Amino acid sequence: MRFKRILLKLSGESLMGEQGYGIDVNRLNDYARQIKEIHDLGVQIGIVIGGGNIFRGLSGAGKGFDRVKGDQMGMCATVINSLALSSALGAVGCKSRVLTAIRMEPIGEFYTKWKAIEAMENGEVVICSAGTGNPYFTTDTGSSLRGIEIEADVMLKGTRVDGVYTADPEKDPTATKFNDITYSEVLSRGLKVMDLTAICMCQDNNLPIYVFNMDIVGNLKKVIEGENIGTLVHK
Repeated sequence: MRFKRILLKLSGESLMGEQGYGIDVNRLNDYARQIKEIHDLGVQIGIVIGGGNIFRGLSGAGKGFDRVKGDQMGMCATVINSLALSSALGAVGCKSRVLTAIRMEPIGEFYTKWKAIEAMENGEVVICSAGTGNPYFTTDTGSSLRGIEIEADVMLKGTRVDGVYTADPEKDPTATKFNDITYSEVLSRGLKVMDLTAICMCQDNNLPIYVFNMDIVGNLKKVIEGENIGTLVHK
């Protein structure tokens, strides 16, 4: 097994599936089954999920929303997605726990590093919601922070594309894929892997990022078993 403890970053937009908004139940259940599959292998799993399928604070800020309130709405959106994923995991017989970066009992327990690690060591999937709990930070940065805190071996970034490309492969047919790339090259080329704060945090704390297509069922297990189906970002 390639990794013992992971931080899985899931995109809120991917949860929309084919419907263009909200949560696609089929996509949600696909994710839950894939997560259970690697949990059954003995992998300790922390998860951070975005909220872009429900609300984006940054885009709201351009339409007269106060940026701080917009970001707080975005944090609440990640909690909704986290509860949905927790429910889907429960339905497939996989224990999970939702932790929140802002106090929100009884919806979720208040996050601490030690609570998260203890739950993972006890065989629960830990879903860390509400980002960092602060405005002006994305869920990318939230996942970098949580990955470093829980001492994960890697951050697995599940996206709609199968790795990091020289350009956006959905827009540029000539874009070529990297099998691996350094943090500094990602920064110097301005590649949109994650936002700058998140990349710099991973670089400073030596947390590798593995980018892969989570929407193809079975890919998560392939990554854990060591198949090279994505791009590794490292020192």
